[in-house]
Amino acid sequence: MRGATDGRIGRRAALAGLGALAACAPRIAPPGPPDGPPRDAGSALVMADGARLPLEAWLPAGPPRGAILGLHGFNDYRRAFALAAPLCAEAGWAFYAYDQRGFGAAPHPGIWPGHDALAADATAAARLIRARHPGLTLVMLGESMGAAVLLVAAASGDPPPADAYVLSAPAVWGGETMGRFGRWLLDLAAHTVPALGIVGGSPFIRASDNAAALSAMARDPLVRKSTRVDAVYGLVALMDAALAAAARFAAPALILYGARDDLVPERAIAALAARLPGLASGRQRALVYPDGYHLLLRDTIRARVVGDVLAWLADPAAPLAAGSLEAPARLPPPAASAIGAGTDP
Repeated sequence: MRGATDGRIGRRAALAGLGALAACAPRIAPPGPPDGPPRDAGSALVMADGARLPLEAWLPAGPPRGAILGLHGFNDYRRAFALAAPLCAEAGWAFYAYDQRGFGAAPHPGIWPGHDALAADATAAARLIRARHPGLTLVMLGESMGAAVLLVAAASGDPPPADAYVLSAPAVWGGETMGRFGRWLLDLAAHTVPALGIVGGSPFIRASDNAAALSAMARDPLVRKSTRVDAVYGLVALMDAALAAAARFAAPALILYGARDDLVPERAIAALAARLPGLASGRQRALVYPDGYHLLLRDTIRARVVGDVLAWLADPAAPLAAGSLEAPARLPPPAASAIGAGTDP
């Protein structure tokens, strides 16, 4: 009898433990039920569930030659492009950026929405921006997490109506490249202390060489300073999905990476490059900036980076600025191709 009693107690304890873990499951804030089609509200893009994603625009003085839609990185928001976007506007490009769900002034700040929701928002946002500029080239530019979202969206069954992509420091450091122990530790934390806030960063990580930009980010209340563990868990799932999607990502693309990037390791970019189907033909190009950091579009070399982007948009086979290197070095030079304009949704 004692053995049977002990067995029942053990089973109850195990069930209680499972219940406690379930109660600590990672939290997400997915989109609600749709209440109408996505719409352009001027200063915001309103998604099908009514979520308002604040929008900022940098417009050229005359008629635009095309539009660029920017997706910011993790814990950032639309002002991530405040230094690079005016350079694009001066060159005749209309530049737009919106706050993604869970970030900036968008709904549920700090709560991860799920990468499928972020990808669906990117497609809806692209259609709304294209409607502002019918017949013109639409380029989608993602930084870090934003680049990962674009990889997932572009390889999905409902891709954005984009003519080309620019992926700056793409966040593809998922479970495959972060190591088994690191992934196990994150999984444990996400299922035991999901709401635990991680404040600050490592003193050994330098996101940019632009001290003024880093200081402005530190003072900006819309740049998140504390991160829930389950949001990091969601980010890693996104990075896994982005790396898996790379093999199906066949659109014209320019990939940018700084050799001094302390956040996305070189091995993760190498894993991405090994999967991209367009690098060998030149439909996709990869650039490495020896003096670049993670936030290339805020770095002191940002004018050179933006110049390369604009030169590539004008001519995908164009020689790019001195100091940027084709990567990986074993790839042949890019073949000439044109970036189309006016792709229909």
